[in-house]
Amino acid sequence: MSNSALLERPAAAPVRHLRAVTGPVPTVEAPAAADAAAPAQRNLPPGTAPRGFALYVGIDEAKAAASGVSLGVLVEALRRTLGELAPGAETYATVALAPVGSGGRDVDVVRLALHEPSAIARTKQEEPEDEDRAAGGVVVDISRKRVLIDGDSASFTFKEFELLQYLVLREGRTIERTELVNSLWQATDDDAPGERTIDVHVRRLRAKLGRYEDIVRTVRGVGYRFDRHADVVIRYGHGTPSPDRF
Repeated sequence: MSNSALLERPAAAPVRHLRAVTGPVPTVEAPAAADAAAPAQRNLPPGTAPRGFALYVGIDEAKAAASGVSLGVLVEALRRTLGELAPGAETYATVALAPVGSGGRDVDVVRLALHEPSAIARTKQEEPEDEDRAAGGVVVDISRKRVLIDGDSASFTFKEFELLQYLVLREGRTIERTELVNSLWQATDDDAPGERTIDVHVRRLRAKLGRYEDIVRTVRGVGYRFDRHADVVIRYGHGTPSPDRF
């Protein structure tokens, strides 16, 4: 499934706008200077103040389509409503990725995928001692930030792992060189590559993959992509890092 599908709107579906809440909404206000000694509301930890909130929404593309919308439409509707209620609010939306076939309620899967602390605390279990005994091929361990090749840990640098992870999490989509540079390096980084020198970084990554170098494919004139491969296992751990897609 291509990532662009997440942003496509059904042709016949009108863009819906969420209705603004007009009734009183409970809020948590920072105590005034004169009331500094007053007990913190809602048992906030000392020295802290609310700066925003996270709303976890459990819905997959099929369920959204059945309602005549898409995930992108829902995100934009929420943003417009927030813009009316609180014009100064800043928003950041991301899609929660989870392995195909993950059981349980959608919202619980979303909380795990986005590393919500209480959700992880309830489900975290000891990992098997023989987890590292991979039979063969490449294991990309997202949760532990490492790569195993034929059972042995590969000496990937942090940036090399980030590069491989970026492609893996966007399986099936061709990533342009410009996107790789802009997403993985800050403009102020001294070692930030140009569009042409990104090829050098990919070449080093492939060299460490050895006989599995072809899992990172070159799309001539465009960039690189990762496709599902029989020799590759992806371990997500307790949730998958979810890139910003909106």
